[in-house]
Amino acid sequence: MQDVRIGVLGYGLRGSLARVAHRPGHGAAVTALADPDPRARALAATAFPGARTCADHREVVDASDVDAVLVLTPDHTHAELACRTLRAGRPVFVEKPLDISVERCDRILRTAYETGTRLYVGHNMRHMPVVRLMRRLIAEGAVGQVKTVWIRHFVGYGGDWYFKDWHAERQYTGGLLLQKAAHDLDVLHWLAGSYAQDVQALGDLMVYGDNPHRRAPGEPKTQDWYTETGHWPPHTQRDLNPVIDVEDVSLINLRLCSGVLAAYQQCHFTPDYWRNYTVIGDAGRLENFGDGPGSEVRVWNTRRSAYRAEPDATHTVAQAEDPGGHGGADPLLIDEFLRFVREGGATDTSPVAARMAVAAGCGATESLRDGGSPRRIPPLDPRLAAYFENGQRRSRH
Repeated sequence: MQDVRIGVLGYGLRGSLARVAHRPGHGAAVTALADPDPRARALAATAFPGARTCADHREVVDASDVDAVLVLTPDHTHAELACRTLRAGRPVFVEKPLDISVERCDRILRTAYETGTRLYVGHNMRHMPVVRLMRRLIAEGAVGQVKTVWIRHFVGYGGDWYFKDWHAERQYTGGLLLQKAAHDLDVLHWLAGSYAQDVQALGDLMVYGDNPHRRAPGEPKTQDWYTETGHWPPHTQRDLNPVIDVEDVSLINLRLCSGVLAAYQQCHFTPDYWRNYTVIGDAGRLENFGDGPGSEVRVWNTRRSAYRAEPDATHTVAQAEDPGGHGGADPLLIDEFLRFVREGGATDTSPVAARMAVAAGCGATESLRDGGSPRRIPPLDPRLAAYFENGQRRSRH
């Protein structure tokens, strides 16, 4: 099998996906990479021997030795780079979120539709073993018909990951109910089998907004910007981003098109890092305890009772075959993208679902910053919805 020649745009924190995709002689190889930062290009030259590195994305998008492109740049650049790549006829992988506004997302989808070029969105949590286990149990009827979903996201490393660089600024992310919650909103939609119709949110910048220890504008992050054991408690954080104007605690209420009611909570100064999903149907409840290999999804569905710790069934989350990033999800995500580049067809990730996750995040952020007033989610053009539902093939009818 001939390697798919991969071009990469951006080699920052999500450069790990490019490293996963680089499998010379085994299906794919990174042949060209663009990043305006010379330090990133130097790291890429080491990671991908023989690949061209450059500062200008156009040298990758228009290169004759590139078959497909990974867009791994900051969120607010996705639409521009994805649309240029699609117009060049290169299948494109866009790291989540699709972009930071509904309008920009719709622009990407329209460009894919008009050019007929394949579009893939990197919502890797659809490949996480814990998510796939919950989805299978729901499909098998473990809780009956889903009626409500609750998600709590404890972001223990949030002070390092989201308040020391561009993630802390609205102009680049919209807000963390978009940038960070896009994963969970997509999973919520997937588990419930429906998209958000109405959202309402509250939130605040409760911890990092008052921290005066900021870097000077233009000053790079320190070498110890991330640590697994330090920087605790949150007020001990130093060298934060010069501008911080996104919220670090947020709460969303959602009504889905199917009538399912849902809630999502995000906290960036908790000591632990994991996600807790609770799905309640008309015949039971399931909940995950931990989200990595060896953690559990527990089900209560045989009788009413007072509080009981012991569930009616316990399901252990399996270890992925390749224990790569996000609990083994990243290698599976790249596998699916490469198959999609070669063959097309249906995928577990969905550009429409990615757009709807952004729409829910944007609506919630607007609500949060407007005193919690409800927002109605704008629908997608039915032609685009049908096109992507049909595996990115135009219907003959």
